[in-house]
Amino acid sequence: MTRRDLLGSTAAAQLRTRPPKNPNIVVMLSDDHSVPYLGCYGDPAVRTPNLDRFASQGMRFDRCFTGAPQCVPSRTAYLTGRSPVSARMGRFSSPLPPDIVTFPERLREAGYFTGVCGRQFHLDGMANPGPVTKEIMDRNEMRTWSRRVDFLDATGQPNLIAKANEFFDKRPANKPFFLWANFSDPHHVWNAQGGSPVHPAKVKLPGHVPDLPGVRGDYARHLSEIEHLDGDFQALLDVIEKRGASANTVVVFAGDNGMALPHGKGSLYDPGLNVPCLVRWPGQIKAGSSTRSLVSGEDLGPTLLDLAGLTMVKGMTGRTFAPLLLGRTYEPRKHIFGARLAHGNAGYTAETKASTWDQSRCVRSDRYKLIYNCTPWMEYQPVDSANDPGWKEIAAAHKAGTLAPELDRTYFSHPRPVWEFYDLDKDPFELTNLAGRPEIATEERALKIALQEKALIDYDFVPLPMGGTA
Repeated sequence: MTRRDLLGSTAAAQLRTRPPKNPNIVVMLSDDHSVPYLGCYGDPAVRTPNLDRFASQGMRFDRCFTGAPQCVPSRTAYLTGRSPVSARMGRFSSPLPPDIVTFPERLREAGYFTGVCGRQFHLDGMANPGPVTKEIMDRNEMRTWSRRVDFLDATGQPNLIAKANEFFDKRPANKPFFLWANFSDPHHVWNAQGGSPVHPAKVKLPGHVPDLPGVRGDYARHLSEIEHLDGDFQALLDVIEKRGASANTVVVFAGDNGMALPHGKGSLYDPGLNVPCLVRWPGQIKAGSSTRSLVSGEDLGPTLLDLAGLTMVKGMTGRTFAPLLLGRTYEPRKHIFGARLAHGNAGYTAETKASTWDQSRCVRSDRYKLIYNCTPWMEYQPVDSANDPGWKEIAAAHKAGTLAPELDRTYFSHPRPVWEFYDLDKDPFELTNLAGRPEIATEERALKIALQEKALIDYDFVPLPMGGTA
């Protein structure tokens, strides 16, 4: 190698260690989407060639966990870099408090042109509030997102591509940009049109559900929605390419929370929190790389600010994983946390189903999971899909006494246990509750201490996991 070659390779290495300033940033969110339901995560039934190709161009995160198993609080964590409890976003009808600063606002202060488009992102309160609620919110100027970003649209997925083009039409040529794009798929109801639907026989069912025809049918329709999403994802990626904005652009694709099927959305089991996350930055993130490091939804904002060369917003409790993306020294998280809060916009109801209202918290390490059920009298029911064939068949099997004992305990124990503890290496489907057993007492106490610290730091309103005298 000549001296010139050596200098050239050294300069190239230095460029790789100093990423370009002010990268454009795009975040795309699917809706109700768990790992492993993309081809690149190894699911054999779903066909997602566009997302699989995108994954091969960047880094795949195998253990990315949202801050909550529902859209309003989980999106809060993504945007604010803090837990939904800390941000006071425990109710769907609540708009994001004006004193809570989001990472797009920090980007905007630094000169970025910022925008939100696609599905209603829920952080300005209800899309269609009643007259009393609307009058109160308007009088108190509680809808703040038109002031937080330069471009705001919440008209939904059918208009997503048109609105993305409108965003680029309005973007000043001399400014970097940030775009938050929200897909509706694979949110329930699963009625994707076009293409050939996934056949139920091809579905690989996880161990936390019984193999029943209705269950297979529900999974098949859910996977068909993901295939539909794959086409919409590519259409939006094409817009970015055609606008000449892909070279120095960080693109993140992630789920907002888990699938609306049993053990998923609305629960603190892994399928409710563990979502796909793919990140591409040409020339900066190693193509085809993957990681099993724990990552929290609270970490997205700090990470994107770090990649843009900006400091975190005061109050953020997430931590940057930019060094992991860039191949630098990185100390992985020891724990991720999740909060289950109210779901939907309904007022008081006599329902005792956890699908509508529940309060629980969790902490997860590499190997263990601790769930703290603060309202154990609420009966389990899956969010959104309780009237679908799958859950009806599961409930019928329970009534008939034909459901496997571990599944019967998981879904029909009433009251539910206050504490649940799982060894995820031995029990990946979280079916055997070890809480209180002497052989795991040390590990259980360690997670309770971690959960106690999170509750105190976030000023959580539920009873402290270890009480106030611990």
